[in-house]
Amino acid sequence: MNPLNLFRRNSQASGSVHPQAHMTFRQTSVGRSLSRTALLLKKNLWFWPVIAIVLLSIIGVTVRRAIETTMKENLRSQLQTLLNAETAMLRKWFQSQAANAETVANDLQVRQAAYRLLDLKGDLNGAPDSAQPETTPATARATTQQDLQTVLAPELASRKFIGFFVVDRSQRIVAASDASLVGQREIPQYEQFLKRVLDGKTVVSTPFPSVVMMKNEYGESRTGEATMYVCAPLRDQSFNVVGALALQLRPELEFTQILQLGRIGKSGETYAFDSNGVMVSNSRFDEDLILLGILADREHSRSILNIQVRDPSADMTKGYRPNRRRAEMPLTKMAAAAIDGNAGVDVEGYRDYRGVPVTGAWTWLPEYQLGLTTEIDVAEAFHALTILRRTFWILYGLLVASAVAIFVFTVVVARMHREARAAAIEAQQLGQYTLEEKIGAGAMGVVYRGRHAMLRRATAIKLLDVDKVDKASIERFEREVQITCQLNHPSTIQIYDFGRTPEGVFYYAMEYLGGVDLQTLVEKYGPQPGGRVIYILLQACGSLYEAHSKGLVHRDIKPANIMLNRRGGESDVVKVLDFGLVKAIDEKKQAGQTSDGGLTGTPLYMSPEAIQTPLSVDARSDLYSLGAVAYFLLTGHAVFDADNIVALCQKHVDETPMPPSERLGGEVSDELENAILSCLEKSRAKRPQTARDLAQMLAKCPEAADWSIEKAEAWWGKYERGQAIENTPSADIASTQSSFDRTMDVN
Repeated sequence: MNPLNLFRRNSQASGSVHPQAHMTFRQTSVGRSLSRTALLLKKNLWFWPVIAIVLLSIIGVTVRRAIETTMKENLRSQLQTLLNAETAMLRKWFQSQAANAETVANDLQVRQAAYRLLDLKGDLNGAPDSAQPETTPATARATTQQDLQTVLAPELASRKFIGFFVVDRSQRIVAASDASLVGQREIPQYEQFLKRVLDGKTVVSTPFPSVVMMKNEYGESRTGEATMYVCAPLRDQSFNVVGALALQLRPELEFTQILQLGRIGKSGETYAFDSNGVMVSNSRFDEDLILLGILADREHSRSILNIQVRDPSADMTKGYRPNRRRAEMPLTKMAAAAIDGNAGVDVEGYRDYRGVPVTGAWTWLPEYQLGLTTEIDVAEAFHALTILRRTFWILYGLLVASAVAIFVFTVVVARMHREARAAAIEAQQLGQYTLEEKIGAGAMGVVYRGRHAMLRRATAIKLLDVDKVDKASIERFEREVQITCQLNHPSTIQIYDFGRTPEGVFYYAMEYLGGVDLQTLVEKYGPQPGGRVIYILLQACGSLYEAHSKGLVHRDIKPANIMLNRRGGESDVVKVLDFGLVKAIDEKKQAGQTSDGGLTGTPLYMSPEAIQTPLSVDARSDLYSLGAVAYFLLTGHAVFDADNIVALCQKHVDETPMPPSERLGGEVSDELENAILSCLEKSRAKRPQTARDLAQMLAKCPEAADWSIEKAEAWWGKYERGQAIENTPSADIASTQSSFDRTMDVN
């Protein structure tokens, strides 16, 4: 089966097999649906809110990203600046405390007292030592310790130290403000900083739980309270380290207060943590942490040394409760990075020790084995952006709702308009015209046979399809009328009237033709005699010559667009139809209305240049199509057959057609064959240059005298009497069941 048959009209004559014209994709139900959808989008108001929605979406996303980027950069800068300030203040405080400790340790009276204690032999608690002589009395040690306390008292008070101890090189405590420490050696909590001090460095320890009883800020005495020490080496006259002086501090007095200065907003906080991820300063959320179960619920419970900076995996402030112990949880992203020695800033968000999404900046102070971070909840940091997002979505929602409302309104109004137009047509009255019956459908509308109310003249009335009424279709409809009205040749269909009803139905009235188009002629009655072919072509040449003289190219010459009629007492009167695709050569704007550079026409009769460069078609392109029509009339076959449109078009461009004489077995004169084949030349320069040139070539053919008015009369009389010919309206009226119904319009 030839796939091209899918695009052809079924033969109306039983037993006859002839090429048939192509139908278009737009004739199918899918094509019509897509066409109507496209027209609906063009002519309805809701299309513009859709554009507005798309534009608002693009603008909204762009603006939101720009604002979000700016906010993140500002937040990043703010966090980093605050962290840098806190780090600088903390380092300054550490350096100040170290300087204070060195000053005290280098005081002459302190050194003398310390030297005496470090030189004393025997049991520091008064018990005899087998390795030491018993010549050192206990009272001497007590007196020396008292002297050291007396010397240190003013320094401790002025520099806010709350205690002290002195150790020798073996880390044995030889003197302390708390007598219970005297004589103890290598206390684990002290080892981490005493080793460094005995190596000659002044060290400020991180806060850690106290070893002995000490009073907290509430006046309660207990062990495990947060404390920290500043230690300086004690040196002899040779500058050798002989011991160390450790001065005790309360972290909450200055250390934590410095960190608490670094707060942003209601949720921002700055805190410190050690290498184990334990918080060594107070959180600002102690009360909340008790309610969340993170901090023990007891009086004066504080977060310092009691909170591990670990990620619970979800936001506990929103009801989440972890199903594992805190020690089993991973460190927060911030703490893990800082302990690894990597400073950073994260404004995208990560979970803190409460599981709350926060943004933060962090750093690690290796000389103090201390991590420092400043954080703020994401919700607060981007509160302004959240408001912006909500506002945008509200506006977006309102716009979508407006678009839906306009769409519904447009659909309702359009339906009412269609119903009004349909009602006007159903009433069988269109202005001065009475509609009698529908006789076809064209590319842009339907055609009725009707009569003028006053003139009583049979008229063909073309109505613009109510589903295709938009600005573009109206302009094209009007242009078809205006172009056709410019042409006065007897072989060009005549326009009588043009108008628009109060219901908005556009129409034009033209002469009613009761003949047969050439497509139907060949399909029903086979190939035509050469004389009759020449007789028909001469009239078509006259119509085209007038159009070409006005700078117009038809662009869709085909058998279905040429009607054969009995008019004015004469038979075989030709009418050229369907100037709806005509191109004004000198008017590029009008040309664009038709094709916009796309293929327009019927592939079976399309010239090579119409396929390759559609905007370059001229009068000679119409002559190529007319030659293809002549070939079809004479042989009953199209110039080329192919399995698909692409192959068909390629043949028009590259392949030489088979001469008509080969198709018919030598029944064509050389003159007629040459005339037809000259029209089908690939090069326009080799074709007849005008329709008149072609007419002169045809007039010289021997067959030109073989057809006469008498033969035409006999043919029409015979077939009309036998009712073998059905009255078929023009291809422009209906394009013989519409140029769309049997045209491969590749526009």
